[in-house]
Amino acid sequence: MSERTSYAAQPDLQADCGSCFGLCCVALPFSRSSDFPVDKSAGTPCGNLQEDFRCGIHRRLRDQGYNGCTVFDCFGAGQKVSQVTFKGVSWREEPDSARAMYEAFPVVRQLHELLKYIAQALDLPAAGPVHGDLRRAYERLDALTRDTAETLLAVDVDTLRGEVNPLLLRASELARAAVPGRKKNHRGAQLMGSRLRGAKLRGASLRGALLIAADLSGSDLRDADLIGADMRDTNLCGADLRGALFLTQPQLNAARGDARTKVPQTLERPRHWAD
Repeated sequence: MSERTSYAAQPDLQADCGSCFGLCCVALPFSRSSDFPVDKSAGTPCGNLQEDFRCGIHRRLRDQGYNGCTVFDCFGAGQKVSQVTFKGVSWREEPDSARAMYEAFPVVRQLHELLKYIAQALDLPAAGPVHGDLRRAYERLDALTRDTAETLLAVDVDTLRGEVNPLLLRASELARAAVPGRKKNHRGAQLMGSRLRGAKLRGASLRGALLIAADLSGSDLRDADLIGADMRDTNLCGADLRGALFLTQPQLNAARGDARTKVPQTLERPRHWAD
């Protein structure tokens, strides 16, 4: 891969539902709640899953009460497990492989999430001093995602995350150092329901912050580190998220925004946001 190629834009890290065996609709459980209208156990196909592994109500998920589905992203793990790990043979064609496939999927999904974060760090010019270590970590994890199901099921994801996190933190520090002025530190802060309308948070650390139902409308979140921040029902109306570090599509999908909300070019404006 050339130096000018964007790591984060790689197809391998984008969900391709047409190449997946509907694994998120089968392998993962969900409970009746505000996010789902019914209970479903792990390994049981969702009632909306069709024979072609497509969702029968994909464009009506929120209308039908499946909000949880609209905020999920496998980061490309679905097609990786379907086409690489199990070589294009589905759980319907080979029922004996179903259990291993269902167990491998969440492991690869976590690895792909880590790859996505590493990719974003590699796209930060200011993080140049750690690019070498980041590339080596990326290549090692990428190779692991292409290994056998037996190897994947033995992976200690927490250990791998512990090895990668310091690199991501250093990349964040280097990138945010270019932001003028003093940067606020809200790492791991409990900000659920907080009134932060119009807050000046450019270059701030909000790593792992609890932002559920917080009012961040009109806030300046440019270049802020949002890795792992819980943004369910966060009010981002009119907020500026351009250049936000480690922001993911699921985080945006879980939040509330409007036409005034500025999002990074690498992410899509959620369809359910108000005009």
